[in-house]
Amino acid sequence: MNTLAIIGAQWGDEGKGKITDLLSQKADLVVRYQGGNNAGHTIVFGDTKVVLHQIPSGILHDHCTSVIAHGVVFEPEAFLQELEEIKPHTTVTPERLKISLNATVITSYHKLLDGLREDAAKNKIGTTKKGIGPAYEDKIGRRAVKVKDLLDREQLQARLEVMLSEKAHLFEHLYKSEFPPLQEELERLFALGQKIAPFVSDTFSFIDEAIKQDKKILFEGAQGILLDIDYGSYPYVTSSSTGYAGILTGAGVSTGQVEERLGIVKAYTTRVGAGPFPTELFVGIGEIIQEKGKEFGATTGRRRRCGWLDLPMLKYAVKASALTSIALTKVDVLSCLDQLEVCYAYEIDGKEYDCAYPGLDLEKVTPKYKKLSPFTDDFKQSGVYTTELQDYIDLIEKELGVPVGILAYGPERSEIDFRREYFV
Repeated sequence: MNTLAIIGAQWGDEGKGKITDLLSQKADLVVRYQGGNNAGHTIVFGDTKVVLHQIPSGILHDHCTSVIAHGVVFEPEAFLQELEEIKPHTTVTPERLKISLNATVITSYHKLLDGLREDAAKNKIGTTKKGIGPAYEDKIGRRAVKVKDLLDREQLQARLEVMLSEKAHLFEHLYKSEFPPLQEELERLFALGQKIAPFVSDTFSFIDEAIKQDKKILFEGAQGILLDIDYGSYPYVTSSSTGYAGILTGAGVSTGQVEERLGIVKAYTTRVGAGPFPTELFVGIGEIIQEKGKEFGATTGRRRRCGWLDLPMLKYAVKASALTSIALTKVDVLSCLDQLEVCYAYEIDGKEYDCAYPGLDLEKVTPKYKKLSPFTDDFKQSGVYTTELQDYIDLIEKELGVPVGILAYGPERSEIDFRREYFV
């Protein structure tokens, strides 16, 4: 097995950074294929915590090349800041870090528009206001600035003129807002382009060549399947393809298939921002899980909503991204609770459903719960679990039809059990 995808199987924040970091030890390439700096992957080793937003998690391993592929919306100023922040922890060179020349650039106009829209909206989506959605809109609308345009002043000006011809009307007449003059934004972006130029390359051909050479390639996603623009709980979603399909469109796989698709699943469920959440716990046990799990967003700092594990939602995620195994993370948070429950089905108008297909209105479902015996594992001995925890794992594997290949029980690199081999 030479190709492996790490995909969030819930509403993001599942612990993908740590898993990617560990599996990167065996990888030659780590490829980020969608999203932008609206996501944060947290990696903890010893007393050090590193939060990565655009740079792939493999950057912390000297043997590994990190690739920001063309499906990413790229914020050059945030990238350079992130580069400075990781310098104490790793050596970064153009040989080890590559940015697709065809990635879409997030401009000042995108960030401004994102914030104005969210502030004016009656039903707020919960955007991070980092310009992700507007940048993807311009990509689809064929008026985007690409990374390669940052290296050519005349081309960059032409792209910005097209982009601003429409946005100027929105800023002036709809939102009554000031905005950066075109010339100012041109000079800012062109100067940033000169700084990132050594890292810019044709990442598609680079990945293709790596596949031909049987290199081990790890594809890293941001957010989760339930936030996918097509497969998620629309409209409370992100603006990109967060699942398996996003790899094919956002990075390119010349073989047409990624051999292993590893879904990252938190042992319970969380969500940031607005949107339906059938198993949400509002008080009591929900607050205990939130406190134990330190459930605050790595990028936004916003408090995450918490609830019991949702098996119908996970069944849908497995199907939507053809997952072949899962990593169950933050299991320690559930240890020693007074109660343990899992949602095994939804009920609507007296009918029961065991899979959260898109045809179901998640605002109207009543979750059906199964009470389980709480487990009290301290995880001091790797691979040794109580009967109650093993029952929890067995239930998940039976219901989802895929194995739990990884069990993670803390933020440290060492706090993990590999129950299955990857990159063999």
